Order: sequence, then structure tokens, then C-alpha cells
Amino acid sequence: MLIDEVNKDDNANMIGMTSAYYLLGIMSAFENRFQAMADAQMKEISWKQFYLIICISLCKEDPTLNQIADMVGSSHQNVKQILIKLVERGFVEIYADSEDKRKHRIRLTEHCKEFCTKNNYETDVIMEKMFAGITEEQIQTTIKTIEAIEKNMNGLE
Repeated sequence: MLIDEVNKDDNANMIGMTSAYYLLGIMSAFENRFQAMADAQMKEISWKQFYLIICISLCKEDPTLNQIADMVGSSHQNVKQILIKLVERGFVEIYADSEDKRKHRIRLTEHCKEFCTKNNYETDVIMEKMFAGITEEQIQTTIKTIEAIEKNMNGLE
């Protein structure tokens, strides 16, 4: 059931729900639906694994485990579990930092880079379909709104 269908469902009672609560609810529902769709599209790895790959690829130098955990907003332990699966599948390598052996750095393998290149077209098609009819201004407004909510949330931890 799509989010707008939930609103029209006789079984749902949205009366009195504030916009802020509704926004958080649809963000959670969207994330779940997106993850299920992405997992179904990518046969080799999960969306969470692919998201980690995206974050690693955005770094100027091979990131540490802690840097990636901070970047994705997840615990060190959760990120390590995802990385172990990516190592087992040959997508990333974890190695000791040359200057500080206590730090572990992560790099993408050639297998991973080939996988990303091979799947670029399909990913672009999915993104075009998902964002069809949505203006750049709407996307930027959404980004700024989520950034502002996150900034406010930082003081609550």
C-alpha cells in the first residue's frame, strides 16, 4: 500500500496528527519501501551494503571504520557487520593504516568498481523514474528540511 493510500484507508485515523509526526512517519515508511525495492533490484548485495559502498566512494582517501560509521549515521558494530559481508563478497578490503596500526581503513576492490560500472545504467533509470515530475527546487527544499531536522536532533542525543 502506498503512503497516500494509507491516508485514504478507512482503517487509518490521521485526524489530529500534526504534520511533523506525519512527516516522520512517511519518512520511515518510505525508507522501508525504498530498501525493499532496492534489495529486489540488486541481486548481488543489499541496499545497506550498496549505501556503504556509495559512502566509501565519496571519501577523498580510504576511510576508517569510524569515519564510515559517522557518515552513515550508524553504530561502529552495525557498520562492521555490513563490511564483513562486503569483504566476504569481494567488494571491499579492510587494511591497517600505515601510520597508525590501530586504525583500519576500507577500500573498494576492482570487483566492486566493475559491479558499480555495470549497474550504473540501471541505477540511473530507477532514479529517473523515482524522481519523475519532481523539480530540483523540491529536491533541494527536502534536503534542507531534513538537514535542519537533523541539526535540531543533535541537541537531543
